[in-house]
Amino acid sequence: MDADVKTESSNKRLNDLVAVTVVILSVLMAVSNIKDGNIGQAMQKAKADSVDAWSEYQASRLKLHVDENGLAQLRLLETAGNFDRALAAKQASEYESDIKKYEARSKETRAKAERLEREYDQLNFRDDQFDMADAFMSIAVAVAAVAALVDNIMLLYFAWGSGAFGIAFWVAGFAGLNFRPEWLAQLLGT
Repeated sequence: MDADVKTESSNKRLNDLVAVTVVILSVLMAVSNIKDGNIGQAMQKAKADSVDAWSEYQASRLKLHVDENGLAQLRLLETAGNFDRALAAKQASEYESDIKKYEARSKETRAKAERLEREYDQLNFRDDQFDMADAFMSIAVAVAAVAALVDNIMLLYFAWGSGAFGIAFWVAGFAGLNFRPEWLAQLLGT
């Protein structure tokens, strides 16, 4: 009888530990899911803004190229002899002004596009951290449940280890820490 009471007490303690583990990890996973969703939305916006900026950069470069060609053709016509010098000078001045404008705009839009791409990459890094946190905490919850079913404390220890990794990624994601194993990101990524 005494052995049965001791076993029942041990089972209750294991079940209590599993229950606390599952509750803590579930709450952290819920918060992680919200943050991960918000980061995903920010990534979409950053990517759309980056694509827009690169499109604007390309348009500026095309306009620059057209004006450079126009100026080159005008300079070539000046050597032909029979033309209106005042009109050619006015047109050349307009081309030169546009060329300066498009060169400046190209530099600005390229810098903007590169900044937006860096922002996207930083958000993707954090998104990966939350994905890894969810993965490790999900494994921990599943293994903890099995530990309760089969009455095995070693499985609960394994669940705690997996949960600890998940919590580490979770903290890194919220704190903006540079913690993400690249091999794991590559394995889980596309």
